[in-house]
Amino acid sequence: MKRTFDLWHRAQEEGGETVLGLAELGTHACYLIFGYLEPGQGGRVLKPGEGHEEIICVVSGEVVLSGPGGQQRLRAGEAVYLVGEETCHLANPGPERAVYVAAGGHSPGAHHH
Repeated sequence: MKRTFDLWHRAQEEGGETVLGLAELGTHACYLIFGYLEPGQGGRVLKPGEGHEEIICVVSGEVVLSGPGGQQRLRAGEAVYLVGEETCHLANPGPERAVYVAAGGHSPGAHHH
């Protein structure tokens, strides 16, 4: 059997977001971030970091993504792609909890230090 990771409870214990990565998987090659924002909550920072890339996907609810290009609304099933030091913020202006995941890994040619 494969190990199961209870990301929902981990996110609750860790302030709304948890990272599944090196500590559990033993690899720097990939990671998954699971998070949620309650109605009216904002300020969640999204920044892959040097040598990394992430795809952010809204699983349920709606969020507003703010970044260098302005603001855009993302609904359940929609995703955006972030690279390197690109920094954005997520907020939930809606009436229901918003849940998102970020799947990330190394950029081509990048090595973890």
